[in-house]
Amino acid sequence: MTVQHTLPADIERTSMQIIEEEMRQLNISVDEENAAVVRRVIHTTADFEYAQNLRFTPDAVKKGVLALRGGASVVTDTNMALAGISKPSLAALGSKAVCYMADVTVAEMARQAGTTRAVAAMRKAAELSPEAIYAIGNAPTALLALCDLMEQKVLRPALIIAAPVGFVNVIESKERLYAVCVERQVPCIAAMGRKGGSTVAAAICNALLYTATGRLDPAARGWQG
Repeated sequence: MTVQHTLPADIERTSMQIIEEEMRQLNISVDEENAAVVRRVIHTTADFEYAQNLRFTPDAVKKGVLALRGGASVVTDTNMALAGISKPSLAALGSKAVCYMADVTVAEMARQAGTTRAVAAMRKAAELSPEAIYAIGNAPTALLALCDLMEQKVLRPALIIAAPVGFVNVIESKERLYAVCVERQVPCIAAMGRKGGSTVAAAICNALLYTATGRLDPAARGWQG
């Protein structure tokens, strides 16, 4: 067996070409403004169904990119998503990503309120960063908390990425979140249905970050090209 494409930038570039070709073969088309996000999620998951189940409010990608260029921070609901978000790209934009799930004050807030840490983390984030980008890849309760906070008019995120994975309240929370975002005119990118996860949330963030920094080509990120 002859191994080809062993350099990181070459591997990613070739992977994206394969994705584009297979999308053509499957007669899958996506709006050009959303293509970078869709391709990045497929690249992360090897799952072409994301071309159908990723839903975007009007100009969500554009507004997310503009927010990042303006230095908006990113709030996640898992340390796994936090680890997967490109720190060099955040630094280039003067931004940062945070997760409050392991915060001792969040644990105490959750205990006193009788709720999940995800809910308490969203409430803390709303106090500290009401105009951040919220990237949710695990907890449906986090999405429901964001809905409540938006309806209470204490939170207006720059963008919400809704990508929890699982079987309990996952579909319902995404549908409610998307509806509230449409009603409140809050930009949203949602992986509808059961699929998602921290890696998907991070992939969507990275697609936006690479677009915002002009680094969609991996060689521009300093990888061996």
